[in-house]
Amino acid sequence: MLTIARELLGKHVFTCIDGELTGGRIVETEAYRHEGDPSITLHLQRKRRQAQALYQPGGHAYLYTVYRVHTLFNITANDAAHPDAVLIRAIEPLVGLDTMLRRRGLAKVARNLTAGPGVLSQALGLTPALNGEPLTGPHIWLEDVGENIEPTNVLASSRVGLEYAGPEAVELPWRFRVRDSKWTSPAK
Repeated sequence: MLTIARELLGKHVFTCIDGELTGGRIVETEAYRHEGDPSITLHLQRKRRQAQALYQPGGHAYLYTVYRVHTLFNITANDAAHPDAVLIRAIEPLVGLDTMLRRRGLAKVARNLTAGPGVLSQALGLTPALNGEPLTGPHIWLEDVGENIEPTNVLASSRVGLEYAGPEAVELPWRFRVRDSKWTSPAK
């Protein structure tokens, strides 16, 4: 699961929602593991109904809302018995910029277009209605364009917004970012 979170960097994610194609290069992820990660344990307790998608084999979308506003896009990363996931935190926007801008209510392309999991999902048109969808299309898919991010170009740090799960969850260095990408969410 940690390997998957790192290897997703440089891959491309696309959506086709209501006939509108959007997508970009993944530049930031966070890993969540069913063992040794108190944040996922608490999450599964709080989001029981939505979290059913986590119990699907790897390669499915897990989309849920936080604060009743933001949808977060995760990818299941294990088998059906082990609810591991990778949160896609940021992409470098490449396709469908006008559509992303409209969905975000922005006038021009800037870092905040897709830097952060809530705004990323909004730009891509992702909602909980797509929870459980396979990542092979027609609505959401991943593409490997042959880019491998060298380990020296990957920053590992603590995950964001997990204070509720205690210091053990916060301190895990399971957030991965492409070094020097202007598209990653703010550092913490």
